[in-house]
Amino acid sequence: MPRLPRPPRLLSDPRVAVLRSAYDAFNRRDVEAVLALLAPDVEWPNVLEQTILRGRDAVREYWLRQFREIDPRVEPLRFVAEGERLVAEVRQIVRDPGGRVLSERTVAHVYTFNGPLIATMRVGPAPAAD
Repeated sequence: MPRLPRPPRLLSDPRVAVLRSAYDAFNRRDVEAVLALLAPDVEWPNVLEQTILRGRDAVREYWLRQFREIDPRVEPLRFVAEGERLVAEVRQIVRDPGGRVLSERTVAHVYTFNGPLIATMRVGPAPAAD
């Protein structure tokens, strides 16, 4: 079955506003502001160890450890609804503590929600260009 073209943006979806707030807070290193947008039993990927973290406390610990070792920045480029999931295509730049770029790539962050809160997040390859 052929895939339907994806809409370029979902500006009216309230989940997009939640994700924009989360990305902004993450890039400011305001961990508590991001955690407030996550469900208490959130599932979040630990990409380096290829495991899934469960709960806000585990995510907090992961990020605080991560921020001591690397300086990740994520810029959302577009949002696409795929059924109940919301996919954010993001530009990700990771630097070492000295500011040297370790990686720069576009990836997909795939989210599900529990009401207004982020329930799960997964990382995957960037979506194909439309």
